[in-house]
Amino acid sequence: MKHLSLLSALLMIFTLGTWAQEKGHGGGGRGFGGGHIPAHGPAPAPNAVPAPAPRAQAPVAAPQSQIHPAPVPENRRGVETRRFADQAGHPEAPHVHTDNRWIGHDTGRNDANYRLERPYARGRFTGGFGPRHTFRLQGGNRERFWFNGFYFGVAPYDFASVGDWFWDSDPIVIYDDPDHPGWYLAYNARTGTYAHVEYLGNQ
Repeated sequence: MKHLSLLSALLMIFTLGTWAQEKGHGGGGRGFGGGHIPAHGPAPAPNAVPAPAPRAQAPVAAPQSQIHPAPVPENRRGVETRRFADQAGHPEAPHVHTDNRWIGHDTGRNDANYRLERPYARGRFTGGFGPRHTFRLQGGNRERFWFNGFYFGVAPYDFASVGDWFWDSDPIVIYDDPDHPGWYLAYNARTGTYAHVEYLGNQ
């Protein structure tokens, strides 16, 4: 009888834990990560300007000041000064809460750190977006990583945000970036963090 009540209690705990994850309260009680996958990408930032309509003619070269991204602001220890840990125990990297709030994606279209001279220079990613398409990283590093024959590179400004990613195994979900043309958002379901990534083509 004792074993039956213990088994019932364990079953109830497991059921409640599964229900909480299904309702978006996963993340091991931390409010982020823990296998949670956002239902959607971030909304455009309030200061975002609508993207211009594509033009058939050749693009005009951007001014020299727009081609090279601004240097990453650093403090004396060499760590970015922009802060992302919005709550105790949350990472010092852009992350997504289990209620699908994207923390750190609020600088809008005018952020020079994500300005590209030629957005989508190597084409557009067509492998699938959002929670129905979870991929496993298969190798590489922050400069060039891949899965299923698709290759990406992390934005230099985001290098500090991916230092704990496992490039040969982490589960990744790709979302469109509504504010920065040419960039996608790679969300790591293990860490609950994300980074801006540029599509480098497929092979």
